Amino acid sequence: MSGSLWSRFRKAESDEDSLDHGEDKERTTAVDVGPGGLSFEEDAAGGLGRHLGVTSCTLLIVGRIIGTGIFSTPSSILSGVGSIGASLMLWVLGFVLSFCGLFIWLEFGTMYPRSGGEKVYLEAIYTRPKYLATVVFAANAILLGFTASGCIVSAESILVSAGKVATTWSERGIALGVIVFVTLLHGLTPRTGVYIMNTLTIFKIAILIFVVITGWVVLSGKTHIANPQAHFSNAFAGSSHNSGDYATATFKVLNAYAGWSNVNYVLNNVRNPVRTLKIAGPLGLGICAALYLLANIAYFSAATKTQIESSGVTVAALFFKNVFGTAAERALSVFNVITVTFAASRVNQELAKEGIPLPLGNKFWASNWPTGKSPLPGLIIHLIPSVIVILGPPVKVAYPFILDVEGYPTQIINFFIVIGLFWMRWKRPDIPRPFKVWWPLAVLYLVAAVFLLVAPFLPPANGVGDTPPLPYYLYCLVGIGVMLVGVGYWAGWRVLLPKVFGYELVPRKEKLEDGTVVTLFSRQKVQ
Repeated sequence: MSGSLWSRFRKAESDEDSLDHGEDKERTTAVDVGPGGLSFEEDAAGGLGRHLGVTSCTLLIVGRIIGTGIFSTPSSILSGVGSIGASLMLWVLGFVLSFCGLFIWLEFGTMYPRSGGEKVYLEAIYTRPKYLATVVFAANAILLGFTASGCIVSAESILVSAGKVATTWSERGIALGVIVFVTLLHGLTPRTGVYIMNTLTIFKIAILIFVVITGWVVLSGKTHIANPQAHFSNAFAGSSHNSGDYATATFKVLNAYAGWSNVNYVLNNVRNPVRTLKIAGPLGLGICAALYLLANIAYFSAATKTQIESSGVTVAALFFKNVFGTAAERALSVFNVITVTFAASRVNQELAKEGIPLPLGNKFWASNWPTGKSPLPGLIIHLIPSVIVILGPPVKVAYPFILDVEGYPTQIINFFIVIGLFWMRWKRPDIPRPFKVWWPLAVLYLVAAVFLLVAPFLPPANGVGDTPPLPYYLYCLVGIGVMLVGVGYWAGWRVLLPKVFGYELVPRKEKLEDGTVVTLFSRQKVQ
């Protein structure tokens, strides 16, 4: 980090009282981006400190991106758009949009190198009404920040590997076991969790490379797959002409690429965060994009369109079955058991640090209890909605619906961030920017975000979407509803309750036993 940039983060911060009364409004934007008034050093205090380098951060991105998506969603994407050609085009589009988003997040991440990702950037852009952006983001991060989809796919894969017939409760039971195991792993043995993440990421890369190489062999005609190149003839036959179908499928593609911003969420744990982010981001996403496109070609070389559409969430297993037989189909599942929750817990911890009221008090949720090195409370916040989703809707409906409902509010947040990029370029050109995105890329990302917000409300070609019997537009309404829950929570906490009971919220900072600094509020009676 350059000396001039570091000096900006070391400036003394004003307390929340002065911010609330409008004193020195602009000075703290580049320093105390959180409304709780935590300085750069205070925000990074506690836990294991800066222990992640370029290699770990690259693997953190690759490990987050290469999850269940590339091994499961190609079937639903193909089913949605209707043809192999259209499906491959969407994977290329997802790669382009993800790189546009990555460059935007690189600009923000190098401006504000602290944990929290979108939370930090929204707070820096939308400073008034105070805490509104934080609480709305918190509603989305807590209520929709689950990893139930990954656990469901892991459960199916384990049952396939064991040669067992999946039942509703066998899938749910295994999925619950996965999420509880990962929570305890990261919460109680954080260094072991990082080592396992890195090891599994390398293993997942090896699996994808193996799929890609196998696909080349299949296309060469040297396997028992008859005429594999025929699957690509007339590749666009049957393509959908409905924009809603493409919007819904694009959500799934972008969900499969989700994770390119993973390091932005944990920058407090990164050594030399600006330099590391600029290297790890493009490198991690570039590796995944190349593997994704080649893996899809491999899938289509070994199976027909009909086979892939009917494979459900085990399209990779279908590929291994067609090429190597049933034994290989069962062996595949081992790689995809652990779902990464590492970054989500750090985001939840950052929300608690800012003073957003949570049951049991912010000190608990912001802490690194019980080890002093890893935020188990933040992992528990992540665990609760995951368990609810796993136990709630039917698994076959839950998986595609979860992918859709996670994607829509994410696009709402992305829309406001890219708008904020242009606002900050105009309003705060003085803030050091170690990285600047080329503005046409930001415009392209903005156009895509607008399309993805509008198109899902248009009736799909089949009239029912991909989550029957649920209405095709329900996931959009659920996503918007979650954001409105955040608005209502903020209004009650900051406006209605203080007005009704005649008190004002007075902030103070407190340092916990593990070194974490948290903002707390006291209620002071208004005279």
